[in-house]
Amino acid sequence: MSSLIYESSQPDPSLQDVVESFWMLDNPSENKDVILLPDGRIDLIFSQSAKEPFHIVLLGICTHPEQIIIAEKTKIFAVSFNLLAAEYILHTSVSELLNEAKSLPLDFWNFSANDLNDFEKFCQKASEKIQKELQSQKMDERKRKLFDLIYSEKGALTVKELSEKVIWSERQINRYLIIFNLFNQQFGISLKSYCGILRFRASFQHIKEGKLFPEQNFTDQSHFIKEIKKLSGFLPKELNQNKNDRFIQFSLLPEK
Repeated sequence: MSSLIYESSQPDPSLQDVVESFWMLDNPSENKDVILLPDGRIDLIFSQSAKEPFHIVLLGICTHPEQIIIAEKTKIFAVSFNLLAAEYILHTSVSELLNEAKSLPLDFWNFSANDLNDFEKFCQKASEKIQKELQSQKMDERKRKLFDLIYSEKGALTVKELSEKVIWSERQINRYLIIFNLFNQQFGISLKSYCGILRFRASFQHIKEGKLFPEQNFTDQSHFIKEIKKLSGFLPKELNQNKNDRFIQFSLLPEK
């Protein structure tokens, strides 16, 4: 990925419950064939290229590797959301967007092609839009605490362990999730499967560093290999070798 220019920016602390990061990707040279790996985010993408005009798409959670082409002279500015953003910022279920994308109106949030000229200003404008949405409603503190645990533990906790830390019974957590459509109905994926994706994301960073043994909460080496292959399509050693830099998670690209 030596020719790709990547930059990311962390949100203001007041936005961290709903925004994971802002990022930009610029491909000034030829087409790039890559395999995009699951990372558990909802992405709002603003982009244009030499062949495609400015457009805006919303990407749901990805559960399997996807081969894509990053076209030459493509510029992407994006907001990567945590799952709470579906309810409090986007105000929509993203269950139908599991492994899918949806085009949004070209005037969404009053953004245009001109906003792709300055990443810092893009982050500021998006932050203001998101902050305004947050201020217009009150977030359920139980939801905030639950998701904070899921993310801080990188998906390593079971539903039972989550229930103990949030001081709910396992049955209450399951009923709570059903009532508020937080996973299967809201996101198109189970809590267990989503935690598996977060655990895979953390493991991919370790694999890139040459650590081919489980560092997250896997039963054993066999379980580790099975889970990695299920979500990436490849063995840990193949991901580590990463021939032609083809395996990527946008959250783990090196910045330049």
